[in-house]
Amino acid sequence: MTDALIFDFDGLLMDTESTLLESWRYEWRQHGLELAVEGFFADHGGDVNEQRYARLAAAVGVSYDRAVSHSRRTDYREKLHAGLEPAPGIRDWIEQAAGLRLAVASSSPVDWVCGNLERVGLLDAFEVIAGGNEVAAHKPDPAVYRLALERLGIGPERAVAFEDTPHGVAAAQAAGLRCVAVPNAFTPVTRFAAADLVLAGAAGTPLGTVLGKLS
Repeated sequence: MTDALIFDFDGLLMDTESTLLESWRYEWRQHGLELAVEGFFADHGGDVNEQRYARLAAAVGVSYDRAVSHSRRTDYREKLHAGLEPAPGIRDWIEQAAGLRLAVASSSPVDWVCGNLERVGLLDAFEVIAGGNEVAAHKPDPAVYRLALERLGIGPERAVAFEDTPHGVAAAQAAGLRCVAVPNAFTPVTRFAAADLVLAGAAGTPLGTVLGKLS
């Protein structure tokens, strides 16, 4: 029996991956350069923005001003976020989850997750928020999922995880959870063979149908 659903945040509940990529594309173009998307997204949940700034600095040369670059990029990303909504079908899943406990297990900091969910009116739907700033290691390490389970007070056999990346799937399964993969636009579906179930998206697939396939 499933008592709880534990969702990743970035790329799953909201497509913040696209706004991240677009903010970096925008910043590279301010220097007359184009960002190569290949290798942009890391195969783990940690913050790699410092490496991204270093890569841009190397491409620009001695004229690069990291502080100005950071301020301009983050301001642009905030503008993109102003109109960002939950991923298609997510609101429906939350409405259909009546009777189930909902949690988030994200590699991002808690304030980032809560701020975005509050802006779109979904924060109150989640009983537990576990963030990457609260654990010692990021996905594929299972620490943040174990923290979410601890706060829910249940064992992994009573919950289902939802993820958009292979390292997220690995983290959930390492914590003992069944995991539904909803691949993001930047990761080939072929990399999700380990998931218990792979969906093209949340839209058009009722939550009850998803959970029924798992059982």
